[in-house]
Amino acid sequence: MTSNFSICVYCGSRPGERPEFSEAARAVGRWIGERGGQLVYGGGRTGLMGTVAEATRQAGGRVVGIIPKALVDKELANPLCDELHVVDTMHERKAMMGERADAFVALPGGIGTFEELFEIWTWRQLGYHDKPVGILDVSGYYAGLLEFLAHSVREGFMGEWQMGLIRSGTEVAPLLEALVEDASRHPRGDKLAEVL
Repeated sequence: MTSNFSICVYCGSRPGERPEFSEAARAVGRWIGERGGQLVYGGGRTGLMGTVAEATRQAGGRVVGIIPKALVDKELANPLCDELHVVDTMHERKAMMGERADAFVALPGGIGTFEELFEIWTWRQLGYHDKPVGILDVSGYYAGLLEFLAHSVREGFMGEWQMGLIRSGTEVAPLLEALVEDASRHPRGDKLAEVL
């Protein structure tokens, strides 16, 4: 597996109620760092965001944080990032995260995580990028959402092909390996900031 990869992780700025959530964030960061990869994330040092960034850094990976000015204090911008970009708007943040990553994965999180996941999935559906998108279903956190998405297909508001644009899994290594493998077949080349 190539070590030249960049994964964008969407996750909570809170740790959540279960220790398994932080354990999964640490495992994701270690996996990226031990393989010489790069983490692209929201730039904060609180909650799961801070956990995945620190685990990546300690395992030898690069960390790229992208945070809007309005959240620098609220999410405690992480000064230990190899690159910390402070941007003006959430729109800029998400476009830059999208450009800097080869693949995307959502860990447990709240409304911001959901919004980022659905937006990057929508952008793929619209052809703005062709990068893999994954959901790490830690301790069944996303089970209800995945069932709802299947319900949406059954009710005719989405097609199976749209569900085929995302990959979900409960184990860190198999999911990340699959995402990086998929990404290697789709070289980076999009300019999301130009088309959005």
